[in-house]
Amino acid sequence: MARTEVVPAAEAGPSSDAVRIERVEVDAYTVPTDLPESDGTLQWSATTMVLVRIFAGGKCGLGFSYADRSCAILAHDLLAPLITGGDAWAIASLWQEMLRAIRNLGRSGIASMAIAAIDNALWDLKARLLDLPLAVLLGAARERVPVYGSGGFTSYSDAQLSEQLGCWAGAGIGRVKMKVGREPARDVVRVKAARDAIGPNVELFVDANGAYGRKQALALADSFGRLGVAWYEEPVSSDDLEGLRLIRDHAPPGMEIAAGEYGYDQAYFRRMLAAGAVDVLQADATRCAGISGFMRAAALCEAFGLPLSSHCAPSMHLHAALAVPCLRHMEYFHDHVRIEHLLFDGVATPRHGLLQADLSRSGMGLEFKCADARRYQV
Repeated sequence: MARTEVVPAAEAGPSSDAVRIERVEVDAYTVPTDLPESDGTLQWSATTMVLVRIFAGGKCGLGFSYADRSCAILAHDLLAPLITGGDAWAIASLWQEMLRAIRNLGRSGIASMAIAAIDNALWDLKARLLDLPLAVLLGAARERVPVYGSGGFTSYSDAQLSEQLGCWAGAGIGRVKMKVGREPARDVVRVKAARDAIGPNVELFVDANGAYGRKQALALADSFGRLGVAWYEEPVSSDDLEGLRLIRDHAPPGMEIAAGEYGYDQAYFRRMLAAGAVDVLQADATRCAGISGFMRAAALCEAFGLPLSSHCAPSMHLHAALAVPCLRHMEYFHDHVRIEHLLFDGVATPRHGLLQADLSRSGMGLEFKCADARRYQV
């Protein structure tokens, strides 16, 4: 999608101390994977990033979502004109305006992801206007965040799986995750290969992406438990809250059940938490209407006394993760790590399994590499 400038909406101007949003630019970039990728329920060979840049007060805030090109069209055509001319300080007000605008389109899916890209850019812009790192603006609760290496796709051979997870373990990342569910009959063999590659002292996570039925998931939980699996993500569909609760109640000791990455609003997260469906909630700031939605999900976790883990997009989540008291860890997802290094300067790299933000940079600390990104623009 071509870069676009949006003409300010013909509305009453902001107050005298406001910082007026001058223009919004929306683009989409599709980056091929380095190898074919698949999980228990989906296969893909490329990933699209929707990038939003918002200009105000001599600064540019950037945000993004991993979505579809249609998300960029919605952000450009409906949401960008709505916030142009608005007050860059008033993120909550702009967020509510965008939510009202998508009423007839539905709160979940592409609409929420379009809001996410814009909301993330608004937070980055506000921090840059104040010349602060976003973590400081949000109120940092820690200096570094634990990560888990995430990949181990079902499209990988056992050798490729072992090499990827073993490299993360060798680099000091103390927990790694692999995909399961596409060939259930081979999953125990694959998990054993992963365990052999990472050794006994690295935590092993598995993610079925909802591929199993309830009884199948329970049977495999027992087998995975004997191989030291500590995290069982979406063993059944995340829409099956009773099924998740069943697996949680009967999983081996020491195995946590996780879900929530497909949550788009607070009502979804509240239902999942109230059902006792998970030990750890996942939330994704590129899906749940941005950092504004992510911090609301964190507040719900605190109210229910459960930890939060960020899903994918590590560069987008780092500063918000630093500000969440109940955060367990961040997902360091292979596909997105590649893309973020290709498209941005300032991307953090784990040291000893921890990510630390560069607090000498304002906002999220990212700078878009326009020339390098041009070949991927759609």
